Amino acid sequence: MEEIIFPNQIRMYRRLRGRSMQELADHLNVSLSAISKIEKGYRRVDQEQLVRVAEFLDCPLQDLFVNEQNSQQEIVLAWRREQERRNKINEKSGLKTLGAGLRQIRNEKNLTLIEVAESADMTLSVYHRIEMGQREVSDKEMKNIAKALKMPVDELKAQIKDLDEKGFLEEIIQRNDAKYKLLSTPRGAIASFAGINIENNQISVFGTAGKNGDVIIDPEEEVKKVPCPISLINKKDAYAINLCTRRLGNLLPARAILFVDPQEPVSVGDIAVYYSSEEEAKILSVREDDLGQLYGVRWNPDEKINLSDNDLQKIHRVVFISL
Repeated sequence: MEEIIFPNQIRMYRRLRGRSMQELADHLNVSLSAISKIEKGYRRVDQEQLVRVAEFLDCPLQDLFVNEQNSQQEIVLAWRREQERRNKINEKSGLKTLGAGLRQIRNEKNLTLIEVAESADMTLSVYHRIEMGQREVSDKEMKNIAKALKMPVDELKAQIKDLDEKGFLEEIIQRNDAKYKLLSTPRGAIASFAGINIENNQISVFGTAGKNGDVIIDPEEEVKKVPCPISLINKKDAYAINLCTRRLGNLLPARAILFVDPQEPVSVGDIAVYYSSEEEAKILSVREDDLGQLYGVRWNPDEKINLSDNDLQKIHRVVFISL
């Protein structure tokens, strides 16, 4: 199930309904501290929990999301200030150095993102953000990461410090910064999709079969509308694609619909849409080589597609699949 984290209005609706944090905690079977973090947007909430929150607070699901249209201006501004504060903290606390060091050591040990994430008992998206220097790391998480990298935590910290002092991490940090900038803004090839309207929880579906297993995606040629996944509600640049290609082999049935969020960073293991031109796209399975470079694979026939850092602006992540 896709994880989501967002600036939310849960606290506002909880107070409006006269319900306490403890009552909500009991309803979700989590701690009081967890509810506090959820309400502040610090803790992730999965789709099932989100539905239960909406039911408990007797409000429309989409109203829990903060956005420019349905939220008070001071709430939106407060969230933006909080995001800026976190970014400054990240820079001052050396999270970029830590992430770059972990990436360097992982590559030296020929381990993939998935291998380390699973061994450290983390989701791939969480560990990826750690390596990108965009997430703080608790002591417990650091111990788990060290264990996944097969070394004592003190030795791991010392090695990262040594790499930093020798100047080996600066290039990785610069690459991560450039990649994060690309992945955290609406990207490249289909900027015209930014105006898609998701009304009544419906999302537009595009895509017709092209040559060599490619998919033709024309923003002006909507095939149909389908119910929108919870995680994409209020995301104006989200869209969906007919899986009208067999270049992923039997990985997905032909009737599948791929839901795409251009704002989400692409990671190893993802299915993604790679735009080779303005309207021609390849559906890829994202992999990573021994040097930590992402590439895509397709089958029938087998094909490896190398992806440079410049190509990242042409890749959109598939975040949900309807079978």
